[in-house]
Amino acid sequence: MKIYLLGILTSVFPSLIQASEQPNIILLLADDLGWADLGYQGSEDIRSPHIDKLANNGIRFTDGHVSASVCSPSRAGLITGRYQQRFGHEANSPPPTDGMDLKQVTMADRLQKLGYRTGLIGKWHLGNQDEFYPTRRGFDYFYGLRSGSRSYFYHPKKDDKAGNAKAIEENGKQVKFDGYLTDVFGQKAINFINAKDDKPFFLFHSFTAPHGPMHATEEDKVLFASIKDTKRRSYAAMIWAMDRAIGKLVDSLKASGKFENTLIWFLSDNGGATGNASINLPLAGHKGIKFEGGTRVPFFAHWPKQFKEPKEFESMMISLDIMATSLAAAGAKDKDLKGLDGVNLLPFIQGEKATPPHQNLYWHKLWFSALRDGPWKLIYVQDYGYALYNLEEDLSESKNLIQSEKKRSDRMITQLNDWKAELEKPRWDEAQVWFRTHSKNHIRIIEGE
Repeated sequence: MKIYLLGILTSVFPSLIQASEQPNIILLLADDLGWADLGYQGSEDIRSPHIDKLANNGIRFTDGHVSASVCSPSRAGLITGRYQQRFGHEANSPPPTDGMDLKQVTMADRLQKLGYRTGLIGKWHLGNQDEFYPTRRGFDYFYGLRSGSRSYFYHPKKDDKAGNAKAIEENGKQVKFDGYLTDVFGQKAINFINAKDDKPFFLFHSFTAPHGPMHATEEDKVLFASIKDTKRRSYAAMIWAMDRAIGKLVDSLKASGKFENTLIWFLSDNGGATGNASINLPLAGHKGIKFEGGTRVPFFAHWPKQFKEPKEFESMMISLDIMATSLAAAGAKDKDLKGLDGVNLLPFIQGEKATPPHQNLYWHKLWFSALRDGPWKLIYVQDYGYALYNLEEDLSESKNLIQSEKKRSDRMITQLNDWKAELEKPRWDEAQVWFRTHSKNHIRIIEGE
């Protein structure tokens, strides 16, 4: 009788049955976080106990990348599961009148159709105009800022002046806030996951930390008094506050019984920046350039119900995979994942597939490009040329093999250019100062200066 009744319920109310099994999904995105700047990544001066605990009990992606080394295009790739250059979102920071292509379907759009309640807390940075607003891109709820960065404290005469894209808003209405912004975002995230609703939820918790300005509370900075560099002391305190917010979110999940069936992703939108005292070592480079320090980021997934044993996942993967993997976890069919550049990682994580999820990964922004072919990494700098590295033997990208591996480099150059030929023309540009700055940084590393 019970089996017969279950069959009737499944056929008549399939969404009810599926909803009870679908995982909640949380995407935790740090901003400009350095490769070496978490406890589980080996830092000796940064403390991040709650993040470390999640990482050490989850799947740690040791060769995990983002699709751009700067904020806005990285987020466009992340939220669509596609290389953002395919729809012209190549340069950073859309101009005031532009934003992410309205034809693109977001992760939030797709999860809504699968029965999810969707929310975004924090930084958007995919268009300031109302037509690009998060609640028009698949999110039921938004609390945060339209633009890229702002003060961590309420500033009525500047960032929080009426009409400023940096101002904090709640579903289209500018709002005041008290206290330190990272803590405020943390509480709003808890409020969202605890809202009374039978649906599973998708929360995109997009921190501004530890992106500049280097604002931290005095109470948090005192905890890192042993760090002599005052900028890095503030940076450490900003990560501590982010870690605290994540810890409270996890506690809330556990208290509500939702923790076991919540898929949590954590990563940074790009590598550590030159201006926030971050450390990317032993990786070469930083935010804005195509060396590993710009695109390889701290990256893990945690899902107790499915990921029973913690492990390191050493195969190359990319932030574009988050969408395909999350949709598959939520019950999407294989045909629903077509058209994505990301792949469903679940069969690879669970050992059902032994091959790497990607043989190749690509990066390109205006004047600089890169291609990974397994352990081989090709970098292109406009008006300079190419460099080639074997990351398996030279993770720090210190030995340029472009001359000694000419046959391989020629093949990879052709492959990179063929991929670039498929892309849409960039919808906006960047100031030439960025070409000069990042060109010098690329060449300095290539030439070992």
